[in-house]
Amino acid sequence: MLTQLAIRNIVLIEALDLAFTRGLGVLTGETGAGKSILLDALGLVLGNRAETGLVRAGADKAGVTATFEFAELPAAVRDALAEADVEIEPGEPLILRRTVKADGGSKAFVNDQPVGAALLRELAPALVELHGQHDDRGLVNPRGHRALLDRYAGADAGGVEAAWRGWREAEAELAQARAEIEQARADQDLLVAYLAELTALQPEEGEEEQLAGARADMQKGEKLSGDLDELRTLWDGSDSALAKLRGAARRLDRIAPEHALLAEALAALDRAVIEAGEAEEKLEAAARALEFDPAELDRIETRLFELRAVARKHRCEVDELPAKMRKMRAQLDAIEAGDAHIGELEQAERAAHELYRARAEALHAARVAAALRLDAAVANELAPLKLDSARFRTAVSELPEERWGAHGMDSVEFLIATNPGADFAPLNKIASGGELSRFILALKVALAEQGGAATVIFDEIDRGVGGAVASAIGERLSRLAQGGQLLAVTHSPQVAARGQTHYVIAKSSEGTVTRTSVHLLDEAGRQEEIARMLSGAEITSEARAQADRLLEGV
Repeated sequence: MLTQLAIRNIVLIEALDLAFTRGLGVLTGETGAGKSILLDALGLVLGNRAETGLVRAGADKAGVTATFEFAELPAAVRDALAEADVEIEPGEPLILRRTVKADGGSKAFVNDQPVGAALLRELAPALVELHGQHDDRGLVNPRGHRALLDRYAGADAGGVEAAWRGWREAEAELAQARAEIEQARADQDLLVAYLAELTALQPEEGEEEQLAGARADMQKGEKLSGDLDELRTLWDGSDSALAKLRGAARRLDRIAPEHALLAEALAALDRAVIEAGEAEEKLEAAARALEFDPAELDRIETRLFELRAVARKHRCEVDELPAKMRKMRAQLDAIEAGDAHIGELEQAERAAHELYRARAEALHAARVAAALRLDAAVANELAPLKLDSARFRTAVSELPEERWGAHGMDSVEFLIATNPGADFAPLNKIASGGELSRFILALKVALAEQGGAATVIFDEIDRGVGGAVASAIGERLSRLAQGGQLLAVTHSPQVAARGQTHYVIAKSSEGTVTRTSVHLLDEAGRQEEIARMLSGAEITSEARAQADRLLEGV
């Protein structure tokens, strides 16, 4: 609920800090005192357009801070904050803040974390529900009527939504499978030709790199063949360097024991023989690797050309050709098994459709039954609110199949007829401001158990009525406020007397400066304010006595 509202430099309000509690709070004051400024300030912090005209004359900027406290954050608020990456600790109050500069531009914050005004607008429906003379949201907006009726009916709208998603997914899977099969069939001859070509080629992953390396080695061998032949000649024959080293080692081996230096010389010569032998092996290996064979080189180059040409045809890398071949084979296999697979998917889609239809029809029946109960409940509230000639109807209409959705197969709208014999029409199309507010009050009473925003505000719902009707309005507002929070801007003493907290809004002037202030009244102050509302500018003893009677009668 709303616990605090701090306003700075908004129109006629220089600085104002208000604390609110549970139950019914009433705001009264003379006409023109500035009650609308409070609502404009609250609207600003809830994401309404930041008009520079809200900034008090002479101030650089204006600001509003609203604090809400909950035992547990409403699910809609929690989800919206999570989506926006705004973190709030459990039990921490929700603090919305909005500033607007006199020269334009505004900023928004949630618990001192900068956010966009769009987030405030997203949070607003779960925080504050405002009903005024020109209300075009809340209960008046047909977009919310279906959800309200579902909550009133206790209907399983979630089951319908799940069935809808299942049906849509089955349809999408079937459509995709059909498209793939049709495309595959259209390309079947081409696929067969491509697959035959790839099968004959038998490309292997890594083959291009291997072939290119072998070709490079053979081309180097062709260039180095003369030098390699000379080197091999040096190592071949009895008079080769290696043969001479080995002969010297054999001779030295016989005399090495005679002297230590000869033994060292023999060891060095043995190492030279070993190193020379390794060099000979490396040369032989290099000769084999670089061996130039014109026929083999031609074969390698032909293979590379064929692989790369086919890769260009399929717009891929050579190493991707084996995967292409497997995919084509799978596509051709799918064509052969396509009819059976499509049949399975069609059966699954029909089953999903039937499940959705069954759940949607059950929801439709629950809505129709609940609509009759709601119509009767609202009708019981109309006469006491001086709407005894009016009729209320919840229109539940089945939509054509192409407009079915996660919500089911119905459109739902609250309709009224204000005079006998008149046609039913939407709430905001036929009712005057005062009638509309009282219709909304009747609806709120009928829907009282279905919850809604944390704080509900009625702005001058009692305009143009008095006496028993005003008393009936006050009694219903008090009943609605039980266990929650309801604020009412009112001109009616009968409504004001019902308030558990009472705020008076006043306007004062000092020279050319005009200010609006708000004060929480004590019991004596309440009596005096209600007496003023009863008698006007001059408060009489009779008015005070009548105020006492009103306060005692609640």
